[in-house]
Amino acid sequence: MHATSASLLDMTPRQALAALQEGMGLSEEELAEALGTSRRTLQRWRAGTAYPQQLARQRLAGLLHLQQRVRETFEGPDAVRQWFHGQSRYLGGITPAEAVRVGRLDRAEAALEALDSGIFL
Repeated sequence: MHATSASLLDMTPRQALAALQEGMGLSEEELAEALGTSRRTLQRWRAGTAYPQQLARQRLAGLLHLQQRVRETFEGPDAVRQWFHGQSRYLGGITPAEAVRVGRLDRAEAALEALDSGIFL
């Protein structure tokens, strides 16, 4: 199990959601879409009256992993948010946030990998 999975186990859903919203500048709507759920479900997770099921937990772990990788690449939360919400030529003009929102976390990860490899498209 990699460190992100272990740290996810130490986080409550409320903490994980807060970390993603603050760290990546995701709106509640963007986060709900990226997790394949509704804003109301996010509210229940925050309140502790419901918990993410397997697919949502996997997506949550993936987003936390991406956030950690982005934080290792960029200095400071402003740079993280700027990359996440800035248009990417690598992604055909959409933002990494938009890719994640439509379930293409893999594309956002590939854009980050390209950037880390020195490809500045």
